[in-house]
Amino acid sequence: MFEYIVSALTPLNVMLAVFGVAAGTVIGSIPGLTATMAVAVLVPLTFTMAPDSALILMGAIYTGAIYGGAYAAILLNTPGTPSAIATTFDGFPMAKRGDGDLAVSVACLASVFGGLVGALALLLLAPPLAQAALAFGPVEYFWLAIFGLSLIAALSTGDFLKGMIGACFGLLIAMIGVSETSAEVRFTFGSTVLLGGIETVSALIGLYCIPVLIDLVATPNRHLDAPEQTRGFRLPEAFGMLLRNKFNVLRSSVIGTMVGALPGAGGSIAGLVAYSEARRGNKGEPEYGKGNPGGIIATESANNATVGGGFIPTLVLGIPGTPPDAVILGALLVQGVRTGPALFDQGADIVYTFIFGLLLATILMLPVGLLIGRFAYGAIVRAPKSALVPIVAFMTVIGSFAIRNSVSDIAIMITLGVIGWVAAKRGFSASPIVLGLILGRIAEQGFVQTWTIGDAIGNLWGQFFGRPISMVIIALTLLSFLYPFWPQIKRLVSRSTTDTVIDRDPAPTPAVIRDLAAFVIFGAIALIVISQSAGLNPDAAVFPRTIAIGMLCLVVLSIVKLFLTRHVTELQVEGSRLRMIAVPMLMFGAVALIPVLGFEISALLLGVALVFPSQHDSFTPRGWFYLLLGVIVTILSVTLLFGRVLGVPLP
Repeated sequence: MFEYIVSALTPLNVMLAVFGVAAGTVIGSIPGLTATMAVAVLVPLTFTMAPDSALILMGAIYTGAIYGGAYAAILLNTPGTPSAIATTFDGFPMAKRGDGDLAVSVACLASVFGGLVGALALLLLAPPLAQAALAFGPVEYFWLAIFGLSLIAALSTGDFLKGMIGACFGLLIAMIGVSETSAEVRFTFGSTVLLGGIETVSALIGLYCIPVLIDLVATPNRHLDAPEQTRGFRLPEAFGMLLRNKFNVLRSSVIGTMVGALPGAGGSIAGLVAYSEARRGNKGEPEYGKGNPGGIIATESANNATVGGGFIPTLVLGIPGTPPDAVILGALLVQGVRTGPALFDQGADIVYTFIFGLLLATILMLPVGLLIGRFAYGAIVRAPKSALVPIVAFMTVIGSFAIRNSVSDIAIMITLGVIGWVAAKRGFSASPIVLGLILGRIAEQGFVQTWTIGDAIGNLWGQFFGRPISMVIIALTLLSFLYPFWPQIKRLVSRSTTDTVIDRDPAPTPAVIRDLAAFVIFGAIALIVISQSAGLNPDAAVFPRTIAIGMLCLVVLSIVKLFLTRHVTELQVEGSRLRMIAVPMLMFGAVALIPVLGFEISALLLGVALVFPSQHDSFTPRGWFYLLLGVIVTILSVTLLFGRVLGVPLP
């Protein structure tokens, strides 16, 4: 083994590891640029390299990109990558209370620890874990997706039924386009734009980022409050938090490794499952979702552990564990490296040099990640809102476009952002919608395949509920769903009258009417899906129809509950309505101008136009000049990066 360690520590490989981590972190921090894209755009650099060096570079890029997604999640409330969804739940509340620098350091430490656990599992346990992954069939993937949805119980902002309805809505959005189980076109209403379905990352950006931008311009309040004095990296505090959460970080890293080893599961599921388990075991303060660093630790250690875990089936079985692994597998095939069980014997020099290189890249992520994180935190905290809003809006536009080179994806992103903002004000959190959207395709594939197999063998219930692994996942799912309601269940069972009961005043009639209108809209969506499903073949119709029927039942229950209790969960709209409307309208206007004026000019016009609704204070002419110049230079620089360096064909 010593010779492989020496080979991994050559100056070239160390340099590649540093470059890969830094490049991956920067790319992953931009909303819309996923780890898959980070690897894909830089993979041509590896074609002339030795296989072990190529693997080290791609592994370092992958590792850095997964961690980089935490920056936007913590500082902008927008996951830079899908695997950082759960990082927003506690990361942004920490940043809002002035602990954004601490949150970034905690995320970095947790990412390094999780990455090391995943890489060590790849080194020591690759063959047995790969064989265990093969035991997962369609029904296990279905129940794993449902387990991920069990997190809704903690993300529903006080109204569990609204969270469930939002998750059903997200699941139905995921059904739009060509069915992956039957290749039939569904729910496009004749639109060619929707044939490819709703792109997950574009939807993610819209649902999380656009509402933040709308709320930002409405009031003169700062995005994040700058600390009174420079506090550095706050590493002692971050280490202390990691030590207090030692069981959490270890459990989450193991979860991430195991989920990463499941072909196709990925970091988003790993982060959600780890967050769900950490929340279920939390006994301290503050609560999860309100700025508890344990939420960041769980998510970041789990999603970085999927890097090593995902390489297990990739290298041992030749089956990509995660989407970036598929790109890396293709690059290895180009170089003539054949993955499979024999690789660890016949290509031991390549595999073990890479594994030690991956460990090196993970360790290097600590200094590199802290330095880049410190810069990102300082830049976002100190940036005036009138510069931050147009630049972030531009990033959402170019990030959404870059995924599929589609202007339509930008329009869909903005539309979902507006829907997400309105839904949030009515108490429908974006997180359950996003959960449903991400897990929808996985759940449908597992459900339909299991349904087909069970129907063919005449044992439908046994196929869904009779397999040992499935039973374990079902039990964990029930625990995760019921745990937030345990105090109420305990009170009912013990018939205790000593606990304090929170008495809510009935909502005023206008609020009840607004809630009723929201429920009616969701009910209408469910009815439309049920009606549309009647014309589809059974394989394409069974899952969306089942979800729509469930959604309709939840809507009816919610309406009954509304009239019985008159309790309404909603957020107040504060600030200038005109400024709020200006953000999506200007973004839609820029999208309409792209085919006419081109991407660069449209983006510049968008950036300059958004400065004005974002600016609440008076500026001197010199101040306006520097502000507009900074926005223009930033937009032109990023456009040049995407068009010339990353090779994104901008119209």
